[in-house]
Amino acid sequence: MTLQYSVAVRNARLDAIETTIGTSPILEIRSGPPPANCAAPDQGTVLATLNLPSDWMAPAANGVKVMAGTWQDLSADATGQAGHFRIKDSTGTVCHIQGTITDTNGDGDMKVDNTSFAQGQQFTITAFTLQAGNA
Repeated sequence: MTLQYSVAVRNARLDAIETTIGTSPILEIRSGPPPANCAAPDQGTVLATLNLPSDWMAPAANGVKVMAGTWQDLSADATGQAGHFRIKDSTGTVCHIQGTITDTNGDGDMKVDNTSFAQGQQFTITAFTLQAGNA
């Protein structure tokens, strides 16, 4: 039988992610596919680096945790096609979450208003959600 967790346990697990990563993490948007895992070295070109809000995720509810505040950059760092993201601690040295990135209509783990970045371009993250399994 597959383990199943209560909503309270799933919410606690999700809230622990934000607590572990800490306040004001750094989001890097990079070109190309994500590395094999978070422990692997960075890959691709850094297209944008954002300092996320201090309270960057809403409290988990019903086994889901969504982004909080505005995730926006007024000036992309480089030109290229966004392929993946990495969320790192506030020092920018430890990767804790990574995944794919697509435009608002795509099925990526994170969605942005436009995946074709031009240096100096303003952009906004439109969706990022963490969902706990084993319901």
